[in-house]
Amino acid sequence: MGNGKSATTRALVLDTALGMFRTKGFAKTTMRGIATEAGVSLGSAYYYFASKDELVLELYRESVAEQHALASKALAGTTGLAARLKAALHAGVDALTPYHQFGGALISSALPPQSAVNPFGEASSQAREDAVGIFAEVVEGAKVPPFLRAQLPELLWLAYMGVVLFWVYDRSENQRRTRTLIDGAAPLLAKLVSFSRLPVVRPMVEEALALKAKVQA
Repeated sequence: MGNGKSATTRALVLDTALGMFRTKGFAKTTMRGIATEAGVSLGSAYYYFASKDELVLELYRESVAEQHALASKALAGTTGLAARLKAALHAGVDALTPYHQFGGALISSALPPQSAVNPFGEASSQAREDAVGIFAEVVEGAKVPPFLRAQLPELLWLAYMGVVLFWVYDRSENQRRTRTLIDGAAPLLAKLVSFSRLPVVRPMVEEALALKAKVQA
């Protein structure tokens, strides 16, 4: 397949799948149905995406790229860890908003450890690194204790994962509660980071970081 036609067909299959996820739900959407709706053969659909999980993984990649674009724009000229973190978290929710209707199904597909869309799995490692990179940009433009700087981006990404889980189950209008959570949590997290400088707090933080490293080893 030519590169141009191949990219167009791939995008068509993905867009069709996402549209069907929204209208029919994740569980009721099949690869055969996606192929039929897109006007391509079933073999062509499987050529680009081996399963619905791979489609969701591509959605994850695209949402991270969209979050990065939105966050980079919002971070320009924004100072202070709280404000920068708030901008990145809101950017993440903005990027995911079109898919809120089937967010619960996405979480269900991501829960099994062997799932291709598990955000902690090997298959999603590049998307995860890119997502952590967004929070590295947040940290780079803020005052952060040197001993915490290298570890903080991943910790902030983990906090973002918590926000995403809350967002999935948020049934308030336009996910208002999630926005309220972000507006309140970002300053709180920034204060906790600032407190980590204190002699009475730093040893506990360092102990927690050491435990994290041991668990991940």
